Amino acid sequence: MQSHATDEKKLNPARSRLTLWLIFAVCAAPLIASYAAYYFLRPTAHVNYGALLEPRPLPDAALGLVDGRPFRLSQLKGEWVLMTVGGSACDERCRERLVYMRQVRLAQGKEAERIERVWLLTDEAAPGAALVADHAGLIIARDPRSTILGALPASRSPADHIYVVDPLGNLMMRFPADADPRRMLKDVARLLRHSKWR
Repeated sequence: MQSHATDEKKLNPARSRLTLWLIFAVCAAPLIASYAAYYFLRPTAHVNYGALLEPRPLPDAALGLVDGRPFRLSQLKGEWVLMTVGGSACDERCRERLVYMRQVRLAQGKEAERIERVWLLTDEAAPGAALVADHAGLIIARDPRSTILGALPASRSPADHIYVVDPLGNLMMRFPADADPRRMLKDVARLLRHSKWR
C-alpha cells in the first residue's frame, strides 16, 4: 500500500510537466500557425490586374492640345483618366492601346461618362486625321518639357503602358505592356463601382 502511494508521487511531477507542455502547445499553436501562414502560405493571386502604385499627384504641367489651346490635367479633376504616351506616328502597339482605352471606356455603359482618355504626345508632329477621327473624345496633348512623362513609372518605357489617374488627380495604377483588355475592363469597372466620387 505504501509502495503504491510512493509510485503515484513519483508519477505526479512527470504528469504535471506533460500537462504544462500540452497547455503551452495548445496556446502557442495559433501563433505558430499564423506565422507559418504569413511567411510560407501567402496567396499569390491579387484581385487587381493592373499594378497598384502608391497614389501621388501628377505635376499640373502646362500642356498644349494639338489645336494649340492650353490644357492641364487638373481640368479633368473629378473624372477617372486613362492615359497613354507615345509619338504621333503611333505604331501598332500605340494604336492597340488607344483602342483598348476606348473600348474599356465604352464597356462601362452609363458609367462611361466618368472616364476621360488622354494621349500624351512625345513629339511635335500631328497625328494622322484618320486616327484622330477613330477616337472621338480622346484628348491629345503635348508635354513640351516632359514634366508628366518623367513622373510616370515604367518597367522599361512609359510608352509601354496605360495609366490610371483617379478623380483627385493621383496616379494610382499602371497596366502592363501587352495588356489584356478584358482584365483591364474588370479593374476599371471595380474602381468605378467602389469610387464614392460623384
